[in-house]
Amino acid sequence: MKNFKNLLFIALFFVTATVLGQTKISGIIVDETNQPLPGASVLEKGTKNGTTTDFDGNFTLTPKSNSGVLVVSFIGYTRKEVAFSSSKANIGTIKLAEDAGSLDEIVVMATSFAIDRKTPVAVSTIKASDIERKLGTQEFPEILKSTPGVYATKSGGGFGDGRINMRGFNSENVAVMINGVPVNDMENGRVYWSNWAGLSDVTSAMQVQRGLGAAKVAVPSIGGTINILSKTSDVEKGGNIIASTGNNGFQKYGFTLSTGLMDNGFASTVSFSKTSGEGYVDGTQFEGYNYFVNFSKDINDSHKLSFTTFGSPQRHGQRQNRSTIATIRNAQSGIRFNPDWGYKNGQVTHIEDNFYHKSQTSLNHYWTISDVTSLSTAAYASYGSGGGGGTAGTNRDLFNQRLGGADQPVDFDNIVAINRANGSLGSEAILRASRNDHEWYGVLSTFKTKLNDNLDLIAGVDWRTYVGRHYREVTDLLGGDYFLDVNSRGVGNNVNRSSDALQVGDKMGYNNDGNVGWLGFFGQLEYGTDDFNAFLSTSVQRSSYQRVDYFQYDLSTEAGRDLATTDKVNLDGYSIKGGANYRIDDVQNIFANIGYFERPAIFDAVYQGFNNTNVNANAENEKIFSMELGYGIRSEKFAANINIYRTQWNDRSFSRSIPADPTVTGSEDFTANLLGVNALHQGVEFDFTYKYSDKLNFTGMLSLGDWTNANDLIDVPIFDENQVQRGTLDLLVDGLKVSDAAQTTAALGMLYNFWDKSSITVDYNYFADMYAQINPLDRADFDPSTPSVRGGNAWKAPNYSTFDASFRHGFNLGEFDTTVTVRVNNLLDTEYVADALDAADPLVWFGFGRTFSLDLKIKF
Repeated sequence: MKNFKNLLFIALFFVTATVLGQTKISGIIVDETNQPLPGASVLEKGTKNGTTTDFDGNFTLTPKSNSGVLVVSFIGYTRKEVAFSSSKANIGTIKLAEDAGSLDEIVVMATSFAIDRKTPVAVSTIKASDIERKLGTQEFPEILKSTPGVYATKSGGGFGDGRINMRGFNSENVAVMINGVPVNDMENGRVYWSNWAGLSDVTSAMQVQRGLGAAKVAVPSIGGTINILSKTSDVEKGGNIIASTGNNGFQKYGFTLSTGLMDNGFASTVSFSKTSGEGYVDGTQFEGYNYFVNFSKDINDSHKLSFTTFGSPQRHGQRQNRSTIATIRNAQSGIRFNPDWGYKNGQVTHIEDNFYHKSQTSLNHYWTISDVTSLSTAAYASYGSGGGGGTAGTNRDLFNQRLGGADQPVDFDNIVAINRANGSLGSEAILRASRNDHEWYGVLSTFKTKLNDNLDLIAGVDWRTYVGRHYREVTDLLGGDYFLDVNSRGVGNNVNRSSDALQVGDKMGYNNDGNVGWLGFFGQLEYGTDDFNAFLSTSVQRSSYQRVDYFQYDLSTEAGRDLATTDKVNLDGYSIKGGANYRIDDVQNIFANIGYFERPAIFDAVYQGFNNTNVNANAENEKIFSMELGYGIRSEKFAANINIYRTQWNDRSFSRSIPADPTVTGSEDFTANLLGVNALHQGVEFDFTYKYSDKLNFTGMLSLGDWTNANDLIDVPIFDENQVQRGTLDLLVDGLKVSDAAQTTAALGMLYNFWDKSSITVDYNYFADMYAQINPLDRADFDPSTPSVRGGNAWKAPNYSTFDASFRHGFNLGEFDTTVTVRVNNLLDTEYVADALDAADPLVWFGFGRTFSLDLKIKF
């Protein structure tokens, strides 16, 4: 630790000497429409000496010799070599041509990455340099919080527990892809960002396409698409070492090594990092690792192979239960208060925690069949193992007994003493984990050919198969001899037991598999001229579902085994969408798109009762109609976009958790399966960039949404935490505002470059009209003759705004290009509600107060 601090001290105050009389080469990198390319790579050929362009595409490089060649590259564009000499210090503007084929090594299906002023969708692109500058100790989705239509928070505040909503749609309805491969959960569509907590280390660019999106896969993105492009092995030879420290014991160390493309056509990149800390919220200690390996081989001019594997195994404490505003403000630790942890034998013990490792491995092949035809194929596999903690037992009120007042940690030693005193009666209260292990295999292949000078055909297949294993297991008996669980059935993991007396590692509560198959075909025609681009695309897909239950049926009999495995349920969906972009002149463009989707219902909508008998084999498809109109302007100093959108979403199906009421003794957690929800999402978005001078730039956005539920729900089934149905209710939500995301957002950012490699940023974000997530029990109509339903919209959180700031300084540490970044989030320590659950006294999570990080990166 001492050496680390010394290194940071040296990095902050190291003064470098420049060679007298050595000329600096400068220029600007732009695309075919003369728009700057921030983050483009500029390398002196034959050396490790290089730099990247700033926000405006400008670069300055001190070469090792008086003349030579610069190699200029940017993802999605053709690499270009430009000669330089000391007699011409400013080489002017370098224009790069679009080259979708340059992305083939990571197989993003090339055209899934939208091109400004060509692809007719609302799009924002975040470069690696912006991620390094702005992320700090934030959750990875939070880097997008200044994007129109986006609301991102840390949720309960545990490591990797962040969430993102786009135009009012949660991650279940936002297509997330890594290198063009979909990662949304196959059963429910969710994205768990803790699985990708280390992804920021290896991201080259992240693009957000709002609305229909430009992805050429059979995945209908309702709210939008997030396409994350990882580093590949075409980077130059070298690497870097990173070290970070921050608030609440945050520490991160890592390295990246690259061979560059060698003479034999082979290249490799390896990256590894470790992250740990105490967590801003009480009881959210964490430790995580990130690994990334890529090998690629240019077999010949026609064939290229690339192998990539990466993952982020981690474990962290969580805060799953919200508290009232009064409870939090009166707590000794204030907004850091967390009721879900305590001490056992002097050691921190988590009631709620998360532990998971999800790897993704792909083998990508790119085949250049001819000058006009290519085939990209990715075969991939993903394995996940882990789950989240919680409690079980006949006396879970013991977890409310604390070491002091109600705002203090749980007294686990008291529970241990009680369980031990029970002797042969077993534990009254234990810790358990809800596991969700899975195996996922897929093939994604895209064929592209040019039919003529203006017309391209793209077609492909998207095949996936998935097995999800869901069960609960005993993780800590808390001093007892065993735990008696009537739901274990003496089968599954406990097949050799004569009773249901469970030990650590035994399955309990429920134990079932979800088998999901997916087969999709997609096709698209793209027409393009100098001023006009248009596309028409369609896709069809079949989802197949099968459920296997190990607890609810007697597997010792043939009849029980037959009941334990359902027949497959096949559901079909399709999509059709089109759009066009017209460049009015060199400055202005307009675009429009329109689309209709029918998406198969999710797994839980088919098996509504968490059993094999209540099967909805004819579950309604979700139906989505969306349209958008946009206008853009690009001038030398000013660029702006304005978009108007309208999305009608019918027959939506999803699950909603109903947490236990902490004020009611014996209260349980419940789950409601909500089927047939209709909603209308519409709004207007505006964003801009303004180049005041070569040193000073401004960015900003304003997003105004109007997202409303459009119908009531009848006979909604309610299940307890062991997946046993406890009744039904009518849910009266017609006219209620869509919850869980701010419907009005705004941002203003400033970037000032005061030295060649030194800059400061200030970002202002404003959030308003965020309605609390409703509790279905509060909106339930149990008896129409005596209505007792909470009226009006859900509780609306107070509007709030935050300031973030960063300082970045680059210099040469000997021969090494070194960068130091200081980042402060919520600079003014604003207190605000980021998430809420509707109630007479709302239950909330406050956002983080002021946090900071100090990052060091040394390139070699």
